[in-house]
Amino acid sequence: MDQLSLFPNEGYDFPEELVEFHEEYLSRGEADHLLNLLMEKTPWQQTSQVMYDKTVLTPRLTAWYGDHKAYKLGNKTIDANPWSPELSELRNRIEKQFGYRFNSVLLNLYRDHNDSVAWHRDRESELGNRPVIASLSLGQLRNFDFRNVLNHSKKYSISLSHGSLLFMKGKLQEEWEHRIAKSTHTMKPRINLTFRLIV
Repeated sequence: MDQLSLFPNEGYDFPEELVEFHEEYLSRGEADHLLNLLMEKTPWQQTSQVMYDKTVLTPRLTAWYGDHKAYKLGNKTIDANPWSPELSELRNRIEKQFGYRFNSVLLNLYRDHNDSVAWHRDRESELGNRPVIASLSLGQLRNFDFRNVLNHSKKYSISLSHGSLLFMKGKLQEEWEHRIAKSTHTMKPRINLTFRLIV
C-alpha cells in the first residue's frame, strides 16, 4: 500500500474549496528549528486501538496540547499537555492570519516509512459541524491522500512538504476520507500538527 500520485493535471475534479494549501508557510529556518525542538521536547506516547477484535499499537507517536487538561473526543477522554510557548505562538499566528480559532493541537510523529494513519474522517461531534482543521507539516515530505466516501475510485493526493500548512474545511469530512500511507521508500521522521477546535 504505497502513496498515491500527485493531483493530476488533467481531469482534475477534486473540490478545491475544501482545502487551502500554503506550501511554504514557515521559512526553512523556522521549520528546522520547530522540528528539532518538537523532536527533543515533546512527551511522545504510543497509543493502542482495537482493529478486527484485536488490540494493536498505533503506527505513529502522538501528543496532545490544549487550553484544557482533558478533552472528550468520540468515546475517548484525551489528556492534554499545557501549551508550550512555541506551540502557543504558532497557534496565535495562524489564528490571527487566517481568522480561525483553535483550542487544541494533536502532534503526530511518523518515525519512518512504516508509520502511517489509515483512511478516516474527523467527524466526532465535539468538532462541530464542518470543522476547520489546520495541518502543519515538518520534516520528511509525505503524500496526503484523499478518497471519496461514495466512490473510492476518486483518489487524489497532495505532497505535504517541510513547513507547509493545509486547511481542511467545508464538507471535506463528510464527503472525503484521508490518510498517510506506509511507503516502500525509506523515509526520515515527519511531525504533523493538527490544530482543532474541540467543543
